[in-house]
Amino acid sequence: MLITQLRKFLTAPITENHRNSSTVFSVAFWFSLSLVFNVAYISIGLRQAFSGEYVVGDNAREYVSWMYRYTNPGLFPHDLIADYFQSVTPIGFGALYHVMMILGIDPVLLGKLLPMVVGVLTTGYAFAVCMQILPVPLAGFVATLLLNQSICLHDDLFSASPRDFIYPLFLAFIYYLLRRSLLGVTLAIALQASVYPLIAFIESGVLLVRLCNWQSGKLGFSQNKRDYLVCALGLSVAFLVILPYAIQSSQFGPTITAAIARTIPEYASGGRVSYFNLNPVSFWLDGRDSGILAMMSPPQLFLGLLLPIILLFPLTFPLTKHVTSGINVISQVVPASVAMFFMAHAVAFRLHWPSRYTHHTFKIVFALAAGIALTIILDAAFRWADQSTKFRRGRQFLILGSAAMVGALLILYPSSLKAFPKTPYVTGGVPTMYKFLQQQPQDSLVASLAGEANNIPVFAKRPILVGSEFGLPFHTKYYAQFRKRAIDLINAQYSQDINQVISFIDKYGVKFWLLESTTFKPEYIAHNNWIKQYQPAANTALAKLAQGSIPVLSKLMKSCAVFERENFTLLKAECIQKAKFSNS
Repeated sequence: MLITQLRKFLTAPITENHRNSSTVFSVAFWFSLSLVFNVAYISIGLRQAFSGEYVVGDNAREYVSWMYRYTNPGLFPHDLIADYFQSVTPIGFGALYHVMMILGIDPVLLGKLLPMVVGVLTTGYAFAVCMQILPVPLAGFVATLLLNQSICLHDDLFSASPRDFIYPLFLAFIYYLLRRSLLGVTLAIALQASVYPLIAFIESGVLLVRLCNWQSGKLGFSQNKRDYLVCALGLSVAFLVILPYAIQSSQFGPTITAAIARTIPEYASGGRVSYFNLNPVSFWLDGRDSGILAMMSPPQLFLGLLLPIILLFPLTFPLTKHVTSGINVISQVVPASVAMFFMAHAVAFRLHWPSRYTHHTFKIVFALAAGIALTIILDAAFRWADQSTKFRRGRQFLILGSAAMVGALLILYPSSLKAFPKTPYVTGGVPTMYKFLQQQPQDSLVASLAGEANNIPVFAKRPILVGSEFGLPFHTKYYAQFRKRAIDLINAQYSQDINQVISFIDKYGVKFWLLESTTFKPEYIAHNNWIKQYQPAANTALAKLAQGSIPVLSKLMKSCAVFERENFTLLKAECIQKAKFSNS
């Protein structure tokens, strides 16, 4: 009796002919529970976000710092870094922040608030999509639980970058596609193309795949004229929205080629990108930027692989008869994603990193498939345990215990991890320096090799010459300038010639020079993979320090210091220039 009641509550499908108060309660209960876990996960992550005044998302330093230009056009004048990241920021993402800033919301604060909104939308659409495929609320709960856990294991929600919007927008696209809403599909593609264009390519691919069907061993084409209308409209909208962004971002192009990337340390293991892995299996399978299954976790997602097998045995798994034709969306998303993955490899790196075309969509597909598969298996297990045999009671205890154990493992999985959710927040280490720099003229360019320099644009709102976080070796016109700056900075910082230092200051218009207490020790370079990318300057500087040479700047750290805190010293460039004449 208990098993029968549990099966009705947990796995009974909701059909058009059986809608009543109990089914409404079931949907409301499981959807509410899905939201509870989503909000709980995000709330834990946001504790760090609001743990201090100078806390910001790691990638937000790239995408958000330049946005202060919206309210103060005089900021970052003629700044290479700000100009570049403004050009590669998707138009829709920038427009959202622009509107919010007009309303008085600081972009850093907005980046911290968005995960809650985006997370709820993701959960809502994921639950709705699952119900379109298998109308069993429990399946929607399991699918959203796995998806939320997966998203929170990586910086796919807390990054304050365009990719945070991938999940709700792609799920919205799938939902409206299943509902055959022309307006919904069009809007979803338009928004995706304006916020994260790469996924719009996959959505376009899905629309094309839907035009094909496999019947009686032969490839055919859809006879539904509406499919062609949706496809034509969707592709047109995607093209029209992506085109302005492509033109905007091309000013720092073209992108680096794979042949050149193989020759520079930035793409080697330990480099800024670490794209090329010596292990070909890892490169193609789980490489962060190159693998088809990159960052696919938790392992429970792979339970979704059971779904195609289960669907082959409808007599053993009776609930499969309630799986709708919406299941075809999985078989359409996968080939579209895989096709774009291999295309991105073929034209590397014109379509960005290949893994971006499978990492996000595979998480969604696998989570949906796993939620549906587990629900169908549970229903079959309940039916098996409820059969009238002399072992009926034993079967019931076995199934109840097994179901409780699996449920507990799914729900409690995050508690077994050292860190969950994994948030990409960084905390500014020198607040007083940010305040000091804010009082300086807006064109006060800071030169530094210190990691702390990455925080200056977003917290002090002042430009920097280079910064490890901003050194993306992707667009050649940008990175050629960035690399030249880094090499010139290394050469000047470790030079014994005051004239070379002053020439560097004059060339780039440097106003301040940020140094660390360990800057002039050999280990500072030897243990810094980012600095070691810039050869031969890094090795030359390291050799000088190892030989005991004393750079000019080390002699001026006291006399030209205008700010000293912790391990940091800020030198005034004007003082360095005057030092030449005082020593002559």
